[in-house]
Amino acid sequence: MDLSNCTRPAYFLLVGLSTFGGMESMMYANVFLLYLLSLMGNGLIIMMVIVDRHLQKPMYFFLSNLSFIDIGHTTSFIPKLLLNYLSASNAICFYCCVIQLCFYFLFGVTEFFIITLISLDRYVAICHPLRYATIMTSGVCLKLAIGAWFGGFISIVYQVVMITKLPYCTSNIINHFFCDAGPVLKIAGGDTHVIETLGFLVSVVVIMSSLFFTLISYLFIIFTILQMPTTSRQQRAFSTCASHLIVVFILYGSVFFVYLRPTVKNSSFRVMKVVSVVYTMITPVLNPFIYTIRNKEVKEAVQKMIGRKIPALLCVRRNKN
Repeated sequence: MDLSNCTRPAYFLLVGLSTFGGMESMMYANVFLLYLLSLMGNGLIIMMVIVDRHLQKPMYFFLSNLSFIDIGHTTSFIPKLLLNYLSASNAICFYCCVIQLCFYFLFGVTEFFIITLISLDRYVAICHPLRYATIMTSGVCLKLAIGAWFGGFISIVYQVVMITKLPYCTSNIINHFFCDAGPVLKIAGGDTHVIETLGFLVSVVVIMSSLFFTLISYLFIIFTILQMPTTSRQQRAFSTCASHLIVVFILYGSVFFVYLRPTVKNSSFRVMKVVSVVYTMITPVLNPFIYTIRNKEVKEAVQKMIGRKIPALLCVRRNKN
């Protein structure tokens, strides 16, 4: 096919979630509920870390970064998904698709780095408690967080630029509910081998290195827990680690299935869309509850805030009366 006279499409059409068994209304209601829960849970974490000085610690600093990422990750595509459903139009402009793709992968890749930093922070806190304050200083934490965000940006920027320069002559229909790299490359003309190979290598390096350091950190944590003198402390620590690892396995397992494949030209995205729902919508809801809201310090901070707000509201009502 001659691509020399190919013009860039003004818009793409997203297939969306309409192929899921004819239960579109229920599916979109569930998507809206998951998005709302994600905003509320992660927003609460960010607010509590900002207003409560007892939560201004390295662990909660990284967790607030994770919450911000989860909000940004879901916001990069869910509002457009819901808007398309309400307007009965699945169109998305070309540059809107590129922006969505860029932010989706920026937040997604950075999340792996932040999860690794959270596991390393827990490793230092549990395995080297006496040196924790001197190792995890505010300056070190800030540099690590900046490094995570910069690493996420560097990992995706070149691929996004290359995708924008591809011709799209054969079709403008993206078989997904957002602008993901695989479905976009599948309808692209020209040679996409370099982009696919680069994306695969970046996925392998980022995902596998992140998973390696995360699992090694929790492995050392488990060994330290086994040496604790009391059974009650061991049970509490194991409960926390087990819940963290469940989220890690859900996230990495679904991402392995979707992104650790060397080619997308002959891929079928029906199953991939179902798996994508897990790590794009479910894990952002689980993260604040698993990592933060279950913590004793956060529960106490929330109770204190509620304890201050309720008397203040009652006082205002009395004054009005």
